[in-house]
Amino acid sequence: MSAASENGMDEGLHDQSSYRWPIPPAEGWTADDLDRIPGLPPHTELIDGSLVFMSPQTRFHMRCMRLLEHSLLDQVPDHLDVDREFTIKLDRRNRPEPDILVVPVKADLGPDQTWRKPEDVLLAVEVVSPDSCERDREVKPRKYAEAGVPHFWRVEKDEDKGLPVVYVYELDPATKSYGLTGIFHDRLKVTIPFEIEIDLTAVDRRRGGSEPA
Repeated sequence: MSAASENGMDEGLHDQSSYRWPIPPAEGWTADDLDRIPGLPPHTELIDGSLVFMSPQTRFHMRCMRLLEHSLLDQVPDHLDVDREFTIKLDRRNRPEPDILVVPVKADLGPDQTWRKPEDVLLAVEVVSPDSCERDREVKPRKYAEAGVPHFWRVEKDEDKGLPVVYVYELDPATKSYGLTGIFHDRLKVTIPFEIEIDLTAVDRRRGGSEPA
């Protein structure tokens, strides 16, 4: 993702007269504005009152999200559900969009719902992209922790193997910060917040067991 400039317009897009980029108010955008600003690119986030736009997705990022989404859907307890690329309204000026969320089924407010409350999020997952390293490693997990999201996974690419590496964090409620509880290569296996096991080497495997040629 790449952040929008302060005047709401990327400098490289000035020549595109067909679209009028939104100009932010003096105090910045609010979380509710994401549902009202016309023509925003898909998966736009709000961080500290500034719009953050999605860059083209890498193959690794897409396949990691697919593996995690399918694995979690297959294994989460019946009272939990899985969202993909769905925003959390942390506060008035922050509405990030984790790659994967695990939430209680009872938190579903219907088909027109566009965001989750932080108290309804059990697990947030970010797959790190080259242009969002700082946000995925520092900014967003800090905000999730401060908002009380109890579990956070950060997924990075092992540059030698090309496979996902999952860093698992748990919230310390006394300090409102995350503590690292494990780093998982090849296979993720945890019992908290629920029992789950994921074969990370299957990131390129299609459902049914075959790998692409």
